[in-house]
Amino acid sequence: MRIQCGTGFSNGNKELSIEGPVLLLPRKFEDARGFMSETYNHRSFESAIGDVRFVQDNHSFSLSPGTIRGLHFQAPPMAQGKLVRAIRGAIFDVAVDIRQSSPTFGKFVSVVLSAANWAQFWIPAGFAHGFCTVEPDTEVIYKVSEYYSPADDRGLAFDDPALAIPWPVEPEQAVLSDKDKVHPRLADLPLYFT
Repeated sequence: MRIQCGTGFSNGNKELSIEGPVLLLPRKFEDARGFMSETYNHRSFESAIGDVRFVQDNHSFSLSPGTIRGLHFQAPPMAQGKLVRAIRGAIFDVAVDIRQSSPTFGKFVSVVLSAANWAQFWIPAGFAHGFCTVEPDTEVIYKVSEYYSPADDRGLAFDDPALAIPWPVEPEQAVLSDKDKVHPRLADLPLYFT
């Protein structure tokens, strides 16, 4: 859902089809000098989402449109929630529900995050996350609720036909890391979130 919380976020509600992920719209105050925005306020975030402790900020830069990063997640006990935003360019951002007991297991939600719309996407633990750049020179920053753990780093095939994600690039033309080319499909993924 798209929500308003505290003084740090603007008005507007948009229900997403899966419970858990939330689209947030930080307020942006603009004048002749430029703008000011409170992009994170713990009290506002807590009133909307709950008490989440962020431990690390990550920053990615992608040169080309059609760059896909994902679908990524960390296995418990190092599972991560993520608060994602694009500060330059734009992305098609996806969260796939991989919680076995969830009524929406294997379903996804997607949003567009851009420097222009200033939106943020909260993705709780129990979701595989990935994005595709839709503009050149795109920069994405995201907060995570658990430290990066190489031993718990996992992935899901971005092009799994069972997911049917409408990526804005043809799979054979996507720019991918070697790691992201070999993730298992959902049917072959161990059940990490039971």
